[in-house]
Amino acid sequence: MVFAADTEIWRYQPHAEVWIILLAGIAMAWYAARIIAPKAAPTGEAPFARYHKLAFVGAMVLLWVASDWPMHDISEEYLYSVHMIQHLLITFVVPPLLWAAMPEWLARLMLSGDGSVGVWVRRLARPVVAGVLFNFMVAVSHIPWVVNNSVESGSLHYFVHLLLFGSAIVMWLPVCGPIPELRMGAPGKMIYLFLMSVVPTVPGAFLTFAQGAVYSVYDHDVRLWGIGVRADQQAAGLIMKLVGGMYLWMWIGVLFFRWAGVQQQANNQMRVVTTVPSGPIAADTRVPATSGSNGSRTTNGS
Repeated sequence: MVFAADTEIWRYQPHAEVWIILLAGIAMAWYAARIIAPKAAPTGEAPFARYHKLAFVGAMVLLWVASDWPMHDISEEYLYSVHMIQHLLITFVVPPLLWAAMPEWLARLMLSGDGSVGVWVRRLARPVVAGVLFNFMVAVSHIPWVVNNSVESGSLHYFVHLLLFGSAIVMWLPVCGPIPELRMGAPGKMIYLFLMSVVPTVPGAFLTFAQGAVYSVYDHDVRLWGIGVRADQQAAGLIMKLVGGMYLWMWIGVLFFRWAGVQQQANNQMRVVTTVPSGPIAADTRVPATSGSNGSRTTNGS
């Protein structure tokens, strides 16, 4: 059945909790720029570069798109494939933008090793811990019991998304975090992101090849745009496996070419330094003798 019987989905339904989160994020950014920056930012340079501001705006816009009407309502009540797009936005796109929006001085202030928050974040940001934590949350978020009950309960739904988002923030810190010593080298980043692209293929393949309805809450008579429950599940699996995987592989490709360029430049510089000239010496730099004690000709003609 084409979704025509119920038009409530197209009526604008703002979600107050989403706007509270967004306004809180904007308020914290304003506080950091107006109150903290004049006291803690390095002198002689702008506390926030242009790309910091653009990354923050992009993160807030995409977080709003993923969490508010209509994507939230469609993903929670009608199509699990849209739910998967929502997950990709809040785990793969928004977290890197948030880290890109944070300058190093502010990150060091927030994640200082002297404070409890900084200590825990630094522990969780270790690549093995961060990768296991994130993939554990991805697996838990696809358990049928969790999906069915989170759709029925708004509080559980936002709690699951909060845990998933938090684990994604930690997962991206070793890749693109603003603190250099917490980031891995380029080869480590590529291996790390490759592993992040492999593990989600398991639930993705399960959704793609499932014969019946995996999540009963999405198995209802009203079908948005005429998409059946099985086609919806297959689309969700393909989005998770292909779109998410291609996005991470794009990161891997960019990291590889940057790393290869740096290595090539270093090799060229080393080749210039270590190359020995094969032609004749351009000038004789020998010092003439100043004494005739050894029987050689002296400067006074004796």
